Amino acid sequence: MSAAAQRSPQDAALAYARAGWPVFPVLAGMKEPATKHGFLDATTDPGQISRWWRSNPERNVGIATGAPGPDVVDVDDHGERGNGFAALNRLKCEGLVGNPGAIVRTPGGGMHLYFAGSEQGCGKLPADHIDLKARGGYIVAPPSRVGDRRYEVAQHVASEAGVDFGAIRSLLQPEHRPARQPERQDGRPRNVVHLADWVAQQVEGNRNGGLFWAANRAIEAQDSAALDAIARAAQAAGLSEHEVSRTIQSAQQQRPFEREAGS
Repeated sequence: MSAAAQRSPQDAALAYARAGWPVFPVLAGMKEPATKHGFLDATTDPGQISRWWRSNPERNVGIATGAPGPDVVDVDDHGERGNGFAALNRLKCEGLVGNPGAIVRTPGGGMHLYFAGSEQGCGKLPADHIDLKARGGYIVAPPSRVGDRRYEVAQHVASEAGVDFGAIRSLLQPEHRPARQPERQDGRPRNVVHLADWVAQQVEGNRNGGLFWAANRAIEAQDSAALDAIARAAQAAGLSEHEVSRTIQSAQQQRPFEREAGS
């Protein structure tokens, strides 16, 4: 991405396409798609990409997000109405946005954090000024500009890290978490193995957040059998093996088992 950011919009679009990210033209100086069907027209075909930009070389570059494109955490800066940097710092401390492949400064003063693409859908946390651009969405990418300000690459590293918006939502909006289970005198929750039944009953939209919460309870209790049962239940509820693994890894980054921390 760092090299693509220094090129013309067409060359950058071709570079993104070579990386496997579907692209499409966006109106020059704006964020609105320049094609009839918007991000649904995104492609990696170099011939089509060249034809698009040949007719209007100043068009901005759009990338369709979600696999095979990237997942992008969008941190907004709304001026007096607030920004997402405090929430981002909290997510960093909790290990939920650990190693993005790229960080891009946006024209409005915010930033885009690029992660490996997934099948999760887009999400919004307006109160925290944090969005996820994933399946069903798009972002405008360097070297595009809005007005007289460009999208600029601030950091670019080799990384296959993903991001779990369900885990992010659970952390930033704790009111959506289920009530804690009763605790034993040693401070650990009791009967965590029964959380697997609860996870298996979660509906779409609650599954990732429910899994993240339940996995944290099992990790707090240092109950690996319960954690395994919770993982199987999450898959039975409809999450993919990859989504389950990533969410549990996010929980483990916050609360590793004592035996792992001491190894």
